[in-house]
Amino acid sequence: MSTFTILLGGDLIRTPRLDRQVEASRVIAADAGIGHARMLALVPELWVGDFDSVPPDLPAHLAAVPRQTFPAEKDKTDGELAIAAALERGATRLVLAGAFGGKRADHAFLHLALGLRLAEAGTDVLLTSGAQEAVPLLLGRAGFDYADGTLFSILGFSELSGLTVTGAKWPLDKVEVAFGSSLTISNEVKGRLDIALRHGRALLLAHPHPLPES
Repeated sequence: MSTFTILLGGDLIRTPRLDRQVEASRVIAADAGIGHARMLALVPELWVGDFDSVPPDLPAHLAAVPRQTFPAEKDKTDGELAIAAALERGATRLVLAGAFGGKRADHAFLHLALGLRLAEAGTDVLLTSGAQEAVPLLLGRAGFDYADGTLFSILGFSELSGLTVTGAKWPLDKVEVAFGSSLTISNEVKGRLDIALRHGRALLLAHPHPLPES
């Protein structure tokens, strides 16, 4: 499996879990995402974008990363271009770091939808901010390694049918979930989390890094 980490411009915190997820991966930065390379002690092999959001005071070794430059007026985001570059280089697994946006909610939505599309096409995808992470749910059954008490939600991008959730505080058994329903929001891991889906499009959104008290 060839893993690429794509450094996107959204919020990102460094955690031991994130370090393990990006370890030994190849790295491509999308425009402002180059700023995360310094925090994670990574050096991308390629820097993609229109470079309208370059962080100030970049260290020389990051400023010297080879660039693939695109015009500001284009029909793809810098993030999508960086993902395309990784796929061209043989990526079979993608870690989209900084995928949940920051100032741009539209970019966050795009990354979630794009993650689903990539997974359905056969690419293993993880979207992460360090604090929270999303995994596309393909049809069938999947298991997850989250600790007891981990908060998670299932985000439906369509109506869902045959949804089964075990190893959770509130299990579900072959339920139908209407598009836009809050039924699958804010659950907790209790044991070994397993999810099965018969029909529909969805992502698992989990918070493996403890959230601050509200």
